[in-house]
Amino acid sequence: MSPRLTLALLALLAGCAFPENAAGQQGPPALAELGEPRPEDTGAHYRRDDWGDWDYDPATKCNTRERVLARDGRGLDVDSQCRPRCPDGGCWTSPYDGAVVDDAKDLQIDHVVPLAEANRSGARKWSREQRERFYNDMDNLVAVSAKSNQSKGDDDPGRWRPARENWCSYATRYVTVKARYELHVDRAEHAELARMLNTC
Repeated sequence: MSPRLTLALLALLAGCAFPENAAGQQGPPALAELGEPRPEDTGAHYRRDDWGDWDYDPATKCNTRERVLARDGRGLDVDSQCRPRCPDGGCWTSPYDGAVVDDAKDLQIDHVVPLAEANRSGARKWSREQRERFYNDMDNLVAVSAKSNQSKGDDDPGRWRPARENWCSYATRYVTVKARYELHVDRAEHAELARMLNTC
């Protein structure tokens, strides 16, 4: 991939601090967009295989994982197969724990609203197409350290939170995604999201 094309691709993939909320505006979302808290179902019907895999774009030779790595990194090179490399070190900072990462292989792509959590909170009757769209939604994806991703698992904010300095961005993404897909929250989740959004 030429340097010019690489720069164009990185510019295209550059993210912003706040994804658009359900009203199409940028900035911290209103928790009211999620409606009143209500109990989640058990999620016993969840099967990971029902949610597909990363989308691949033959035009750019990028899959969703590679697009997230390019968007979330700084000072990257991208090769002809859309694989990001970090020539000078320290290209990624994991937003969940502040870990600085040099090698993309040491990063995992986290679903801010986990798949199992979506399944518990309204996605039970989604079609395969809806699940795959959710799986690849860039606003719901972030490159994080393996350690922090494994700590989070499929927990919602009622059970897990990132480092305090990242509460605002995490809660903003979480609420934005849940509102977009009309997913509900339970009481503990709602209370913790309100607490985190108060830091914005």
